[in-house]
Amino acid sequence: MESKLSRPTPTQSLTSRRTLLGGAGLGLLTLALGACSTRETVASGTGSPAASGTGFSVTDMRGKTITFDAPVQRIATTVIPSPSMIAAVDGGYGRIVGINESTLQANQQGLFGEIFPEAKATTTISPSSFTPNIETITELAPDVVFQWADQGDGLVEPLENAGFKTVCLLYGTQEYLETWVHLFADILGKPGRGTEITDWMHAEIERLETELASVSAPVRVVHLGQSGEGYSASNKASYMHYWMELAGGQNMAADNVSTDNTVSAEQLIEWDPEVITLGGFDARTPADVYTDSSLASVSAVRNKRVYKAPLGGYRWEVPCAESPLMWQWAAELYHPELTDHNLRATMREKISYLYNYDVSEKQIDAALRLDMNRASAGYSVFEA
Repeated sequence: MESKLSRPTPTQSLTSRRTLLGGAGLGLLTLALGACSTRETVASGTGSPAASGTGFSVTDMRGKTITFDAPVQRIATTVIPSPSMIAAVDGGYGRIVGINESTLQANQQGLFGEIFPEAKATTTISPSSFTPNIETITELAPDVVFQWADQGDGLVEPLENAGFKTVCLLYGTQEYLETWVHLFADILGKPGRGTEITDWMHAEIERLETELASVSAPVRVVHLGQSGEGYSASNKASYMHYWMELAGGQNMAADNVSTDNTVSAEQLIEWDPEVITLGGFDARTPADVYTDSSLASVSAVRNKRVYKAPLGGYRWEVPCAESPLMWQWAAELYHPELTDHNLRATMREKISYLYNYDVSEKQIDAALRLDMNRASAGYSVFEA
């Protein structure tokens, strides 16, 4: 399998934001989590200009240079996945003052809000459509605002016309994910931390490629979201396609170009996936798929190999600081005979590293959706 580690150019095109986010406008699944564990303050930055009090500049994913006169202390972002990544790079949540409405919902429902309780009450600066609320942002007085680079000037110009330093992002590939990490690290004055995180990603890519090198026939897989009462399937333009292939799967929906990625039961029957994973932006569960009579003949349904994707500090299936945990989860489901089944231990180690937080066994259970996935084949490997 080919690694995708080269840095992207700012002009690379992407499919629509709503498609890549897997339907962020859909209802989010509520997740009951255990009691909070302890969290301590992380050490400060690495002595870069952004951390030392002098001015510095960064180039965003439009190719535009943004200059700062002093260290950034207050961050607002309309970009839904970014707060957990900023917190992972910074080792804390203290600089984040404004977020997207959809991010707030996720914070209130998942592990991130347990790690950082203040994240459950952060001021929202935009709805899920990403339109910035200039009045609210002005009241928050952020040092920087993060916004999308490729969704039209109507999302960026109001911010820049109001005088906000606006750093724009692109989304949807492993290269872009790594660019986010380094951009955040540079802005936060912690370039060494950014390098550590991307080095971990590279090491995991190499490990999985080595571990799965003997796979001669990739497992037939699809990653499904909800489209009305039916299904959508992630195609090759999505980040899900990247980790499905990395984990030793063949994305049967790779060439799915239907409107909003919708897919019929007839098409799913024809593809006959051996494993189905379900996205975290809607409430559909494996039990719902097992009782869908239109899919009764599909191999993944007959063999009880349908799984809800985890919700850790963020929804693992989309690009985030915890993405290597998603890769490992998928590999353990696709090829259980080739993996070491040590995901729980890795979660404890990496959540501690990323967020300076000791996650409990109960919280790991909740993040891995044990309540929903326990009835699916082979999921007992994720039990404590």
